[in-house]
Amino acid sequence: MTSSKALQKWTIYVIIGIVSLSIITLVNFQFSKSSPGGTDFLVHWMGTRNFFQTGTSPYSDETALKIQTMVYGRAVQAGEHELRVAYPLYSIIFFAPFALIGDFNLARAIWMTLLEICLIGIVIVSFRMTYWKPKPVLFGLFIMFGLVSYNGVRPLINGNAVIVVTFLVLVSLLLMRDEKDEIAGILLAFSTIKPQNVILLVIFLLFWAIANRRFKFIGYFLGTMLVLVGVSTLLIPDWFVQNLREVIRYPSYNPPGTVGAVLASWWGEVGSRFSYVITGVLAVLLGLEWWLGRRSSGNYFLWVACLTLVVSQWIGIQTDPGNFILLYPALFFAIQLISKRWKRSSSSFIISLLSIITVGIWILFLVTLQKSYQPIQNSILFFPLPLIVFILLYWIRWWVVNSKQIDFSGKMFEI
Repeated sequence: MTSSKALQKWTIYVIIGIVSLSIITLVNFQFSKSSPGGTDFLVHWMGTRNFFQTGTSPYSDETALKIQTMVYGRAVQAGEHELRVAYPLYSIIFFAPFALIGDFNLARAIWMTLLEICLIGIVIVSFRMTYWKPKPVLFGLFIMFGLVSYNGVRPLINGNAVIVVTFLVLVSLLLMRDEKDEIAGILLAFSTIKPQNVILLVIFLLFWAIANRRFKFIGYFLGTMLVLVGVSTLLIPDWFVQNLREVIRYPSYNPPGTVGAVLASWWGEVGSRFSYVITGVLAVLLGLEWWLGRRSSGNYFLWVACLTLVVSQWIGIQTDPGNFILLYPALFFAIQLISKRWKRSSSSFIISLLSIITVGIWILFLVTLQKSYQPIQNSILFFPLPLIVFILLYWIRWWVVNSKQIDFSGKMFEI
């Protein structure tokens, strides 16, 4: 192909891409105007915008009042969600371009378009991670699953940055597989805008990097974190203390955010004691898997990373079922291994599994739905998806540990 033909081809691709994204954004804009919501995004959009315009801390009561007024038309009342910024200050890097847009609905629409791109990217990168090339129909099914399943739709509508975080984590793992540790470390650092969602994975990856002498990854991760924290401190010297205060108070105005809190709300002291057992067992289990997998590579390394993301949801760290898009990479990883093993009969299993997860969780959400300033999900949603993915991961564990491993510098996938 001549250079002129190649240029024409890419020009057509760019035009198609721009037109497609414009149409999607227009649809999102109409949705945003007709469907109030997007409060996860609104909180950080207003926090960032107010900081740029007035220099007021995103963690201040003044900023919180502006956010509450946009949602409730007044200051928050007892028992209502306080809608306060609880992300690290350096998260404004992601929200700054949108904070420059004065129309919230337009800003939300463009943010939703970015999240939709990331949702599709999560599926594609998950396949790239394991060298899996499903048939076009099956690939389309996975894309559809990512876009219409409950754990994809909820963070999309709410504008939850966890979708971006998941995408950054996946790309970081992909780059680590290819020994591109510099960019991997940088992207992992940016994924800490929701630190509670990635803290255990970060600890494992640093531990793994030390065991495998991947010091460049450690250096770039810590260097990027130093820059992010340092610049934030120049902007607001005591931002960390302010942020920590918001993190501590966050559970007080939110539904139960850990398995322990859920069980305690259901069964009181008995539930609390049971949750201690769950946390203890998972901590020991994860510690053991980390130790056994400290020098792992290929799909064994990916398995431990996926397990870490799943266990993070139940081990006692504050989270929310709206963050469970983080489990999709682990789900896709388990499915692709099962597909490699079963081959002929795997398509029926995959279609059935994705259908059950999609329909089942949507039904569970709808029959337990509570209405407030936005639809409030029931705490029972803490359990189905993590349990399914956890079981799938241990179902394939023997295959992972005893199969040929992907060499990070290799190009072939073997089981």
